[in-house]
Amino acid sequence: MSGARAFFRKILTSPIRWLISVNSVPANVETELGINKQKPIIYLLQTESIADLVALQKSTAGLGLPNPVAPIEFLGQSHKRCYFLTRPQSLFSRKIKKTSIEDVFTNTFLLHRENPELDLQVVPVFISWGRSTGKKSSGFAQLLADRASPSWLRKFFILLFLGRDNVVSYSKAVSTKQMAELHGSNQRISQKLVRVARTHFHRKRQALTGPTLLERSTLYNSLLGSDAVKQAMLEDMRSKNISAQEARKLAISYIDEIAADYRVGLVRIGERILSKIWNKIYNGIHVGHAYRVRELAQNGHEIIYVPCHRSHMDYLLLTYVIHNEGLVTPHIAAGINLNFWPVGKIFRKGGAFFLRRSFAGNKLYSTTFREYLELLFNRGYSVKYYPEGGRSRTGRLLPPKTGMLAMTLQAALKGINRPVSIVPVYLGYEHVMEVKSYQKELKGNTKKKESPTQVFSAIRKLKNYGHGFVNFGEPIQINQFLDSNVDNWRETTPDDPNKKPAWLTPAVNQLADTIMTRINRAAALNGTALVALCLLSSKTQIMSQSELTAAISDYLELLSNVPFSGDFTLPEADAEELVETTLALKRFEQSEDEYGKMIATKEGKAVLLTYYRNNIMHVFALPSLIMAVVFNNKKTEASRVIDMVKKLYPLLKREFFMHYSLDEAVKIAEQLVEQMKTQGLLSQSEEYLMPPPSSSDSFHSAWLLSRAMQETWQRYAVVLSVLEKEKSLARTQLEKQSCVVAERLSTLYGMSSPEFYDKNVLGSFVNALRENKLLNTLDSGTLEFSEDSRALKEAIMELVWPEIAQHLEKI
Repeated sequence: MSGARAFFRKILTSPIRWLISVNSVPANVETELGINKQKPIIYLLQTESIADLVALQKSTAGLGLPNPVAPIEFLGQSHKRCYFLTRPQSLFSRKIKKTSIEDVFTNTFLLHRENPELDLQVVPVFISWGRSTGKKSSGFAQLLADRASPSWLRKFFILLFLGRDNVVSYSKAVSTKQMAELHGSNQRISQKLVRVARTHFHRKRQALTGPTLLERSTLYNSLLGSDAVKQAMLEDMRSKNISAQEARKLAISYIDEIAADYRVGLVRIGERILSKIWNKIYNGIHVGHAYRVRELAQNGHEIIYVPCHRSHMDYLLLTYVIHNEGLVTPHIAAGINLNFWPVGKIFRKGGAFFLRRSFAGNKLYSTTFREYLELLFNRGYSVKYYPEGGRSRTGRLLPPKTGMLAMTLQAALKGINRPVSIVPVYLGYEHVMEVKSYQKELKGNTKKKESPTQVFSAIRKLKNYGHGFVNFGEPIQINQFLDSNVDNWRETTPDDPNKKPAWLTPAVNQLADTIMTRINRAAALNGTALVALCLLSSKTQIMSQSELTAAISDYLELLSNVPFSGDFTLPEADAEELVETTLALKRFEQSEDEYGKMIATKEGKAVLLTYYRNNIMHVFALPSLIMAVVFNNKKTEASRVIDMVKKLYPLLKREFFMHYSLDEAVKIAEQLVEQMKTQGLLSQSEEYLMPPPSSSDSFHSAWLLSRAMQETWQRYAVVLSVLEKEKSLARTQLEKQSCVVAERLSTLYGMSSPEFYDKNVLGSFVNALRENKLLNTLDSGTLEFSEDSRALKEAIMELVWPEIAQHLEKI
């Protein structure tokens, strides 16, 4: 750097530092990118810029990386640590000027030939200002649009107005040692490195800003000009006896009702507001496996986010996290119930597009919606929709609705010009603001219609929500999914793009199930859910703090040594800290006597805790089953435990969207048994497994775990007992009678969860029985008790509390 340039950099650094704030992506470069802070690091940026250099300095200081301005020493000489591909444009020319970067790397590779032990990490760093989508318009907005190599004047305005909308995005380091070993001359290798870097930075910019925004006129022309919408309008003209102008007007009204009106400025303002809200109400937002979506975006994939749906907060939280990870925010499918003033207009400008609850009987609307979705895909917009169709009122995943998935597959079949990947997302909270209304709805209350009053009421209550969790599951690349699951799908797809192939419906159903299992596979354990699990498993719903801490510690150790999956996440804190931070949320009753602190559910509030327990119940299903078999039999052979896993796991897999195959479940069960013995949660005498002695420190943890799934076993027992008594029943009648019996048991024995007698949950179990052929299905559709049903009932009755089993026998 010349003396004059160094002087100006020194003068300008302080005011620039004051103007900017940085968002470093990822937050942990060692874990996610494999960058070794102990090895020499040099930085490669796109454009030489004092502002970019200051932003990088602030970012590296926060991440514990070397200062980019400080020189790097190797081979006894001092070298620059930061290099650039281009210089800024001049004021009067748009020509991009190259730097001498190729010569620098050529000399570096020459040094490698002479010093084979030398190994530098070249870390590409993409620095962006603002999130301009490149909308085709002129004016001041375009002056602020970040370019690859803006002039100093343009950079001044960008810095002035967008200095706090900055992303410093790091990529995986390139080893100069490995590059030097490539075939070719030093100059050719250097040219290749620079060429790859240019492409890399271009893709980074595309991932951050997304495609050019659609003008309204382009949107109308694209949709109204599609063959499918034209055909639907013709059918409306014939069936409704209306003119072409009236049909066109109706189609336009549907477009206006559906389409988003995305505005970058609103997203920028929303990000700042949400940052303040999250800091106010959450103790932290934990994000897992975000590298997956960054890699997809970097590789040019069309990304479709499919999260579980816990709360209205989901719309904001996931979009905020995606934005904060340096990616363009998605267009979001939202229910038409949210399109009310003023929220609807704000959501629409934030990227929401609205859909009706049902498309039935309105071909023009359904066709317009499908064509709009396909247009988003083809234009390169990422999209987010909820496969459950609505928010879960129980805390467990709902059976998926397949309409949006079917439209996604049909769009892919028509030929999107880049790979399409579906990203399952697990969302978890330590507090859900709607949980009280959910319980009322489960008890039969009518769902309140969304309104401005509800919004302002919810805002007033925003406080002390603990932690939020966003885990990105394993992506599903659609073409690869079809190749693996549908034979000859390319050859059997009709030439007419609007005609459904015969394999579409079963493929969509299988895809939906795969998505739900991958959502649950990426579960995040949290303090509220773990405390709820323990208290609800206790007979009196009260525990000493020491017992609660010990139980959670045992469960964390168990799942740390036998993980539920490679994608699920455990809390970073230990059990003691986790309990303390959870109690600080003031969701539990706390008292103290001379022996210590006691924790209990608040009076009348135990039912609310079932929601949080259900978020993680699938993680504890197998451990609880194993413990229940051992406790209920006092002592049992390990082979008996595995037999019970083989009998019951297919039902658990269906109900809880678990990802193991039966063989994998058996292996996991065997690993859990061994780990439980190691921890003292189980004891063994000769070939028999037994509960730990009552004097053991681990007895209470094991006993609680044996009770965790009790409501599930009781619900299974109810359905099978009703069917055994009646011998055969229509499905609807079986579900209805089972609800009556379950509600009676709930009243008599104080079950704390309305889902115990929820028709949908009972219906899910009936479906699982049919799919696993554990009852007979007659030609009329009537369900009949069978020998397999009897064997299953006998196995389940072993797990059910004796008083419940006795009551069921008397029905």
